[in-house]
Amino acid sequence: MANRTRGTVAVERCRLARSLRDRTVGLLGTSELPGGQGLWIEGAPSIHMFFMRYPIDAVFVDGRGTVVRIVERLRPWRIVAWARGARDCLELPAGAARVAGINVGDELRLEPIG
Repeated sequence: MANRTRGTVAVERCRLARSLRDRTVGLLGTSELPGGQGLWIEGAPSIHMFFMRYPIDAVFVDGRGTVVRIVERLRPWRIVAWARGARDCLELPAGAARVAGINVGDELRLEPIG
């Protein structure tokens, strides 16, 4: 996944959750989200952390891929009820959004790298 605004790699490997099943399951049942990996959930302007085992960073983007909200270190059993203007959500390991330099207003794009 590329950060087109900064000309950097936002995350090296990103799984796309497009189907209802993939969107519903998300990261449930996993013990961690390894560094350099993420999950892009289409149609997710809100998320919940019920039954999750670890915190994540949630990066909400609009239909053009522009970051509209970042929730860092979202802990298990928490909810982001609605990120205004968001269409999708990129879930990253806790702290990864800051390390990658992702900011509100940046444009993210799923692109093959390499």
